[in-house]
Amino acid sequence: MTEILLSIRDLKTWFETSQGTVRAVDGISFEIKRGETFALLGESGCGKSMTALSIMQLVPAPAGRVVSGEVLLAGQDLLKLPEVRMRDYRGSRIAMIFQEPMTSLNPVLTIGEQIGETVRRHKGLKGQAERRRVMELLNNVGIPDPQQRINEYPHQLSGGMKQRVMIAIALAGEPDLLIADEPTTALDVTIQAQILELLQKIQKDTGMAILLITHDLGIVSEMVDRVAVMYAGHLVELADRKDFFTDPKHPYSRKLFESLPGMTKRGQPLAVIRGSVPSLAQEFSGCRFVERCDFAWQTCHDKRPEWLRLENDHNVRCHLWDASVPQSSTRKAGLRESVPANTNKTIHYGAKLTVHELKVHFPVHKGLFKRIAGHVKAVDGVSMQLEAGKTVALVGESGCGKTTVGKGILQLIRPTSGSVRYGDIELTQLTGEEMRSHRKDVQIIFQDPYSSMNPRMMVGDIIAEGMITQKIATSSAQRRQRVDQLLEQVGLSPEVKDRYPHEFSGGQRQRICIARALAVNPKIIICDEPTSALDVSVQAQILNLLKRLQDELGLAYLFITHNLSVVEYLAHEIAVMYLGRVVECGTVQEVLTNPLHPYTQALLSAVPVIDKNSQRQIIRLEGDIPSPINPPAGCYFHPRCPRAMPECRERYPGVTDKTQTHQTHCFLYGSN
Repeated sequence: MTEILLSIRDLKTWFETSQGTVRAVDGISFEIKRGETFALLGESGCGKSMTALSIMQLVPAPAGRVVSGEVLLAGQDLLKLPEVRMRDYRGSRIAMIFQEPMTSLNPVLTIGEQIGETVRRHKGLKGQAERRRVMELLNNVGIPDPQQRINEYPHQLSGGMKQRVMIAIALAGEPDLLIADEPTTALDVTIQAQILELLQKIQKDTGMAILLITHDLGIVSEMVDRVAVMYAGHLVELADRKDFFTDPKHPYSRKLFESLPGMTKRGQPLAVIRGSVPSLAQEFSGCRFVERCDFAWQTCHDKRPEWLRLENDHNVRCHLWDASVPQSSTRKAGLRESVPANTNKTIHYGAKLTVHELKVHFPVHKGLFKRIAGHVKAVDGVSMQLEAGKTVALVGESGCGKTTVGKGILQLIRPTSGSVRYGDIELTQLTGEEMRSHRKDVQIIFQDPYSSMNPRMMVGDIIAEGMITQKIATSSAQRRQRVDQLLEQVGLSPEVKDRYPHEFSGGQRQRICIARALAVNPKIIICDEPTSALDVSVQAQILNLLKRLQDELGLAYLFITHNLSVVEYLAHEIAVMYLGRVVECGTVQEVLTNPLHPYTQALLSAVPVIDKNSQRQIIRLEGDIPSPINPPAGCYFHPRCPRAMPECRERYPGVTDKTQTHQTHCFLYGSN
């Protein structure tokens, strides 16, 4: 029988706030075995990260404190250790990879110094022995040229590299337990696959256990042994991975599955979990999920559900599975309810947007006199078309130029060359003042809704600002009426217009940004990663909203993303970018079912899938994207391509038409 490494018993972590006592973690219990990968799932605000911080004794003080419970690591209760003793455990016995590597790394210390600190503290190595160990760790986590990287600073590394450094620091003390808090959030699927493969390899080599905190069901389905679902401060389900994905028991767990976008759900709205996680500054008399559950009855309001053990050690906290509770007329078989099809009729209007050979090059200045020493070729000849009522998805790794394409179309960044034609109007030839009158036709939803809103302005003023600039509503009464209408259109109450951005959740802020974009009656909206950091339930709400607005208003979307399941659900066409150029484009069906370019094939192979019969083979790309300052000769992808040929090194491939709508730039298929 496998030894229990970590045992958490009735852990409670509370915070004292002006609103009262917030019960962030409210009595959770679970165990992790040696060598096991254990996943903690749930929406933001459910208490996942606070559970990890409680284990590490890193709860923010003085407001937060562990009220009761036990955290036993190999029999030792960590909560009873003084801080001086706890420092011996952190890093050596138990380590943590934090969610955001950039804010977790010290910007004024080199990578070698930060890893070396842990090596000195927990392994007692110094001088050359310390340096050799740091180099070994960098090599183990797959960072190329460790001799050079050891002297570099965090800002000189890519997101994936920084995450690898965080892993190296966590592994430096050879811990028994590694806590990984959203280790792949906002990373490209190729980098994500490398990070997860790395963790699995290290786990196999060292036998350490992993506590994986995530909301990505695809990752969970591929790498964990057991799954615990957390909601509003406590666990609602715990099961073996196979049982969980075959037959999830709790209505919340099932809703998470139904909220996932995909090819099979095209043409119908995604299931959503209405409302939001309840405030934890309250004592619950019944089930905590009751206000959002489709199958709740009076007992759910009046009585707290018990923690039940079903067959195969499948645990659930729900009255539906309690034989001692009289059941309502709701049948368990009805848990998998169908979603009504979308019958809204599309209204097509608006001119076509045509982008031809768009280039955006940024000069690189050097020396005292700031002479131009080169150019960053962020966008290097991109062509596409956007038609009313259609969505074109722009996908690719971070740094390939996706966002710059969007800003170049909007003329927020002036293109170096190329054409952006909206109807009969050439946008690149317009002056700033002339362009302003056309901004109402082409709007943008930024990736981070919070930083794109003025924190000192109320929501109503933020939405109305564009109407004032474009003179769409002449009186304040008309603007207020229009703001109310827009808020209702995006699923918010008109009363929220007098609140500030910080008073909203991430999903609500994104809805406000959508309302702001709609305020000027646009024909085209550029959506820059609008769902990248959202929970699957909130993501489903945003995708439903965008699809409904497109059907009702005939909007065209340029959807910039690296989430290919979202692309499957929402997009009509796909353009795949690599190092400033489109390497493949076509309809969703063509590109996803028959990818031509080796880069597209690698990108699709790295996407985690929730399919017990899946036998996917990840095509691993060596190295990082080359610098856009000095791209490789020939095909830009050839240094990383597993199928590169001699001609790939000599010249850039021309376009090959596989069908009338499916094109690629690759010598494997000849050229037109």
